[in-house]
Amino acid sequence: MKKENIKKIVLAYSGGLDTSIIIPWLKENYNDPEIIAVAGNVGQADELEGLEEKALKTGASKLIVADLVDEMVDDIIIPALKMDAKYETYLLGTAFARPVIGKKLAEIALAEGADAICHGATGKGNDQVRFELAIKRFAPDMHIIAPWREWDIKSRDEEIDYAEAHNIPLKISRETSYSKDKNLWHLSHEGLDLEDPANEPDYDKPGFLEMGVSPMQAPDEPTYVTIDFEAGAPVAFNGEKMKASKIIENLNKVGGANGIGIIDIVENRLVGMKDRGVYETPGGSILYFAHEQLEMLTVDKDTLHVKQKLAVDYADLIYNGKWYSPLQEALTAFANESNKYVTGTVKLKLYKGNIIPAGTTSPYSLYSENLVTFGESDYDQNQAAGFINLWGLPTKVQALREQGRL
Repeated sequence: MKKENIKKIVLAYSGGLDTSIIIPWLKENYNDPEIIAVAGNVGQADELEGLEEKALKTGASKLIVADLVDEMVDDIIIPALKMDAKYETYLLGTAFARPVIGKKLAEIALAEGADAICHGATGKGNDQVRFELAIKRFAPDMHIIAPWREWDIKSRDEEIDYAEAHNIPLKISRETSYSKDKNLWHLSHEGLDLEDPANEPDYDKPGFLEMGVSPMQAPDEPTYVTIDFEAGAPVAFNGEKMKASKIIENLNKVGGANGIGIIDIVENRLVGMKDRGVYETPGGSILYFAHEQLEMLTVDKDTLHVKQKLAVDYADLIYNGKWYSPLQEALTAFANESNKYVTGTVKLKLYKGNIIPAGTTSPYSLYSENLVTFGESDYDQNQAAGFINLWGLPTKVQALREQGRL
């Protein structure tokens, strides 16, 4: 589509550095189109404060805030939790939010009669893929604008220069301009000193960690929590029933206070390069750990082992932006079916960055103390001899062949 024909643009708007300068840039470079800013509320809390005023002052005609927290949690995070999906130890925080935001952008663009959708993801990262695949699924003919693939700006410093030249207020400085992404599930940190993997992150630097404290600053006394699950989904925190998003909120508070869920990794981006990031995922780390504890009791060996293999594929699918796909639907069906007996209560001890099991119970437990005890039991140990003879028969036959005795 020619630039002069684009009269109305829906912009994925966070109010961060990238999207703050995109509004005036679109006005200057796309023949002064109407800009409808859309902020997806995925649990970033105070980052939404003052967003409407800022969007309007920089040239947007209006701001639409879409509440997507429960959709993200219930439709994407919970299935991923049931599958124990991790991407190279990363708990997929940014990747969880992008599909629902992309879907909402498409829906609003169609409803508003927009000519294009714009996002602030860079040409180096994964988010451009995640946003655009979701948009293609729900608005396949929509034109997509990605300024980072068009403009002459080459760095965050140059973005700040542009913002200052256009009198755009920023909450960051050149010294603190980490690239961050926050939602209910996590907070990511990239850039600046973190770009060199040889540099140790300064977790105790004021303002660096936002969802909690470093393990060194955590209390000297442990904190106990309990989480109840029904069919693999969390339903109660410390005995109180509540929706999953509220459970995550509570776990974020207690986990953050105890230095839980901080990881420093170099991951393999979809676009082919390695990237170093620090992630805070306090509640999510606790929830994954608790779920895995309950699965140990309630899921049979064959199903658990297959699920562990499929978890890699499921995490890849989410990370690579293919949430809205037939494969996701098929794997999610498996996740749901394999979790139908994952019901019970998990007690955990949180202490200076550590999550320590403190007891698990389930009405569907496959654990039998009578069978496994070192004391007297109903198990007939003599039966093991016949089993081993049959199990080891191929090994015995191979040995006889090598000895020329067959």
